[in-house]
Amino acid sequence: MAIFVTGATGYLGAYIVYELLAQTEERFALLVRANSLDQAKARLWKAFQLHMDADEFSQLLPRLDLYIGDITAPNLGLTNRDWTCLRDSTESIIHAAAILNRKSHQACVNVNVRGTLAVIQLARAANTHHGLRRFSLLSSVAVAGHRQDEIVTEAEAIQWDRPDYDPYGATKKLTEYLVQTLLPDISYTIFRPSTVLGDSRFGKTTQFDTARALVLLAQTGIIPLQPHWRMDIVSADFVGRAIATLHQKSQLAHTIYHLSAGEQSLTYREILTSLGRAGLFSPILQPPFEWLVQRLATTPRSWKISRLATSLKVFMPYLTFNTVFDNQRIIQELGDSPPSFRAYGANLYRFLVEHHCQFPYQLTPVPSVLASGV
Repeated sequence: MAIFVTGATGYLGAYIVYELLAQTEERFALLVRANSLDQAKARLWKAFQLHMDADEFSQLLPRLDLYIGDITAPNLGLTNRDWTCLRDSTESIIHAAAILNRKSHQACVNVNVRGTLAVIQLARAANTHHGLRRFSLLSSVAVAGHRQDEIVTEAEAIQWDRPDYDPYGATKKLTEYLVQTLLPDISYTIFRPSTVLGDSRFGKTTQFDTARALVLLAQTGIIPLQPHWRMDIVSADFVGRAIATLHQKSQLAHTIYHLSAGEQSLTYREILTSLGRAGLFSPILQPPFEWLVQRLATTPRSWKISRLATSLKVFMPYLTFNTVFDNQRIIQELGDSPPSFRAYGANLYRFLVEHHCQFPYQLTPVPSVLASGV
């Protein structure tokens, strides 16, 4: 039997699998979108470079059964034989695959909604066949929709009459509803990370969307935000550890957990200080700043500014809503609080600047021995 994980080649998916590999002796079945096993293995190795070297990756491969598929395709894009094998061998499921597209409703519906339905179908089939221990869903605090100056609890996050900021938040809200509605006989857990930024153990990251916006604001010297506004930042290692730990527990106090900094979230002034930067806060500039970002996002790609401007345009609502997400449930469950951004922000900022918001991937050849199984 194995733990089935989708999204293992993604940023948070790799953290979850890494933590599970470290905490357990279990086997893992990973769904990877690729044209071949070699390409699947190469994608997985790229995702894991933040966590281990090639030798360690090679040693862990025998515990991984790689399924070449696609969550948007019928039967996850698997042959009947492979789908049956996966159904019969799945002990529990962690569904972490998603698309974070903040603009395309079609893309978010296709991957986030249809993909989740496909994984739910597998869960129901496995549960009917032999019983499924747990279904864990990686969601997001983006399901809370439009907010301003609030502290949001898990129970209060989803309000169906509240508008959403973007297609990503809207479709993640739907995926939660699907899990709650279509898995009545299966123990499920829903995890909602807040803004995930960096790793508290070392100043490196392979995820740069939010990071680019933070670097730009820090380097301008003039911050068009209120200095007392708070931003709920959580480290990727805490998210991975929390999901891996709770997924293995036999009994949990709740079904939904915010993975967030909660009321310990830093203000923008404190964030800037933790980066080792100084700046002038000028909230009066927020409207013209947002106007400029809108215009720059439509400039030709050859100007090399549209990508950054688009990221800022997408994240501006989350930068200005001054809302944090209560995390008492996860603190009580783990007996531990998430690391403060204050403790690792400077190291992360140094890495981002020195590497121009790019990760220095190794060119080490991927180990040639595939895991046995599929």
